[in-house]
Amino acid sequence: MEVGQDIPIVDFSSFGLARDAADISERDIQAVGDALYQAFSTIGFVYLRNHGITSQQVNDVFEVADTFFALPTEIKAKYAWSFETNDGWVSLEREKVTPERPADFKEAFDILTQLTRGFPEEVPAFPDVCGTFISQCKEVSLRILKVMTIGLKLERNFFAQNHKLMYAGDNSTTFRCLRYPPLPADTDIKPGQVRCGEHSDYGTITLLFQDGVGGLEVQNVHGTYVPATPIPDTVLVNIGDLVQRWTNDKLKSTMHRVMNPEEERAKQQARRSLAFFVFPDDHAMITCLDGSKKYEPITALDYLNMRYKDTIV
Repeated sequence: MEVGQDIPIVDFSSFGLARDAADISERDIQAVGDALYQAFSTIGFVYLRNHGITSQQVNDVFEVADTFFALPTEIKAKYAWSFETNDGWVSLEREKVTPERPADFKEAFDILTQLTRGFPEEVPAFPDVCGTFISQCKEVSLRILKVMTIGLKLERNFFAQNHKLMYAGDNSTTFRCLRYPPLPADTDIKPGQVRCGEHSDYGTITLLFQDGVGGLEVQNVHGTYVPATPIPDTVLVNIGDLVQRWTNDKLKSTMHRVMNPEEERAKQQARRSLAFFVFPDDHAMITCLDGSKKYEPITALDYLNMRYKDTIV
């Protein structure tokens, strides 16, 4: 395990997509499991190298997402997100993840198991490019979940059994393409408004692929926000709220944010990222694994809906 300023870097080659899952030994699982537990029980974030998803595949998704976001607003509005569907286009300033700040200066496109209105017909490559990427993210996620059982001393398939319907049924795992527009001097930015306010993620884990622009900051163990600098050919993985509840705070769902750039040159650039938000199956009951009652039992879907009501404006 390599350690950067605050967020460790773990070599995932022994468990990456280049390896057949059937050939992965218990020794491989143990070594990676110890490293992930150390990261997830402290700062809650880790960079994974050699995960098996190529930079070209990431760039292909960025390209189709760029094409969609460049469409006129009235076209994108045909695919608008709603509480009834939880999928589609999230318009600029629609989401407000921090109550104390104005709404986030970002837009997004959310993809669940089935898109209510289908993929945008104006971007013909969207279904194939994103479909392939989602399949790979799903497989990487399941491998991470298996490794996470090591430090928690759980049965190897514990998490997998609670994520059986990921992109196959009643499961709210979401692939999100994100765009943060440029911020030239004439942009109407409200006092306190940032690209994405302070928040934790809601689900099990999140896989995040960043472009080279930067801006993401993570709260470290001392309560200070530190840069989660983009590192080529890595995926940034973090723990979500439901795992913190499940593990009675052994694993940490850490606050993070995307700040506005300070340098004038950086303000002229859009920022892009791809987030794969992993959720347990909708009806999975999340109860503290140690038998404590610190957190009341709640289904994954009920928790997600509760958080959406707090953040969508």
